[in-house]
Amino acid sequence: MPPACQMEGRRMRWSLCGEIDHHTAGTLTRQLEEALSLRLPQELELDCSGVSFLDSSGIALVLRAWRTVSALGGTMCITGVPEQAARVLRAAGIHRLVTIQTRA
Repeated sequence: MPPACQMEGRRMRWSLCGEIDHHTAGTLTRQLEEALSLRLPQELELDCSGVSFLDSSGIALVLRAWRTVSALGGTMCITGVPEQAARVLRAAGIHRLVTIQTRA
């Protein structure tokens, strides 16, 4: 099932779920790149509230999205991040590029 994508003006919310690993990241990255090129958002929110696992392949997805949105002159944030994924993202230094909001 592809991630849910919602647009409000130039703000895109892309909701991920399940495991983001080497089995899924390639397809998700292609889907996200397509959505970004079609919608050209100024703000991207990656909603990770449905994510159960994230590894280095997920880091690559985030970096690719950040580069694309930055090239459009936009900003990006990651919300609803579970603790396991937050540890991986922080270890990779992603928090220096985008705001990461963990699950409450």
